[in-house]
Amino acid sequence: MTIIDKHQLLPRLADSERVELELGCGNRKRDKSWIGIDALDFDDVDLVGDVFEVLAQFRDGSVDAVHAFHFFEHVADLPALLNELARVLKKNGALEVVVPHFSNPYFYSDYTHKQFFGLYSFSYLADDAIMKRRVPQYIPTTAFRLSEVDLNFKSSPPFYVRHGFKKALGALFNLNNYMRELYEENFSALFPCYEIRFLLRRK
Repeated sequence: MTIIDKHQLLPRLADSERVELELGCGNRKRDKSWIGIDALDFDDVDLVGDVFEVLAQFRDGSVDAVHAFHFFEHVADLPALLNELARVLKKNGALEVVVPHFSNPYFYSDYTHKQFFGLYSFSYLADDAIMKRRVPQYIPTTAFRLSEVDLNFKSSPPFYVRHGFKKALGALFNLNNYMRELYEENFSALFPCYEIRFLLRRK
């Protein structure tokens, strides 16, 4: 797949003071200063192409932060993507990942979704000193440490009353990790969670 650099950003990366990427930005880039990457050529996309081919254009340790909102669930090989992100991120660089929670009923409507996510999903792929339960790691070495995990409860318009109720649930279940784990084990079938936000740091 040919990479389209719509604004000739790649040749100028070395001169940039700060480089932040948004993977799978679609037509709604969260911050105009970020470099938007997507396989489809929407107006907000700066680099059009396969995510692995685009990331290959970045030098080792050249990126300050990477953001991905509802993108990781579309990726078949998460360890391979994390390896490439670890290569391009600077030490202590941030990786922010927002994905649907496995209880989100809308998740199942999109046939392009390939991965489920729960509170412990990145505990299998990164050093985790914040969650209580210990889980195995299936990769030899991890390049990331898990820094934050938050549950996001919300409803889409026009369900405003339901949205207010779910925001109250979010305030309750995000009080601490004990409450998050209590929710996922005991209440996720009753009160579906819309999405999870993970923050990881490059070691």
